[in-house]
Amino acid sequence: MVLVPLETVLAPLFIGVGTVANVGTVLVGGLLGLLIGNRLPERTRTLVTQSLGLITVVLALMNAWQISSTPLSDLVGRGVPMIILVMALLFGGILGSALKLQDRVEGLAGWLTDHIGQGGESRQHFVTAIVTPSLLFCIGPLTIVGSLTDGLGRGSDQLIVKSILDGFAAIAFASSLGVGVLFSAGILAIIQGSLTLAGFLLGDVLPTAYVDIITATGGVILLALALGLLDVKRIRVAELLPALLLAPLLLLGVSAVF
Repeated sequence: MVLVPLETVLAPLFIGVGTVANVGTVLVGGLLGLLIGNRLPERTRTLVTQSLGLITVVLALMNAWQISSTPLSDLVGRGVPMIILVMALLFGGILGSALKLQDRVEGLAGWLTDHIGQGGESRQHFVTAIVTPSLLFCIGPLTIVGSLTDGLGRGSDQLIVKSILDGFAAIAFASSLGVGVLFSAGILAIIQGSLTLAGFLLGDVLPTAYVDIITATGGVILLALALGLLDVKRIRVAELLPALLLAPLLLLGVSAVF
C-alpha cells in the first residue's frame, strides 16, 4: 500500500481554490442548516444559539490569548501589545461610531430583508445572522495565514481544513439564526480572496507579530459577539471593526520607536 502525503492530496488546482472550497462549504452547510432549522422547536433553536455563544467564547479567548505571543513580545516588549490592543479598540470604536457603521450595517440588512422576503425577521436578528458567522469565519490565524499561503502558491491545505470546520459551523448557525448566514459566504469570499490576492502579488506581506495582533483584536470582537448570542449584553460590534485595521498600524508605529 502506497501512502500519499497530505500535501499531495490537497495540492491546489489553482491559486485561490482554498477560498472557493471554503465559500462552497459555508453555502452548503448554511442550506442544510436552514432545512434542519425549520424542523426544530423554538427551545431547541435557542439552545443551539446559546451553544454557539459558548463556543464563540472559547474561540474568542483562544484568539485573544495571542496578545501574549512571543513574536509580539520580541518586537515591542512585554506589556506593550496589551496597550496597543486597548488603543486599537478605543480609537477603532470611536471611528466606527463616528462612521455609524452599525446603523449602516443594519440599514443594509433591512434592505436585504425586504428584498429576499424575510419581512418577519427583525433587522437586528438579520444583522446577527450575517455578522456573527462572518467574523467567526474571517478572524483567526487560519484565515490570514492560510489565505496568504494559498496566494504564495504554497498549498491550500490550511484553508481546506478550515472549510470543513466552517461548513459544520454554518449548519449550526443557519439552523438557529436563519437565512442571513448565507450572506456571510460573500463576505468570506471578499476577505479571504483579498488576502489570497495580496499573498500572490506582494509575497509575505504580514510577519507573524502582525498576524498575532490582528488575531488578538479579533478575539475581543468575537467575545463581544458571544455576549450577544448569550443575551448577556448587546454590543454595537460593527463599530469595533476598524480596530482590526488600526491594531497592525499602531504596532508598526510602536515598533519603529523600539
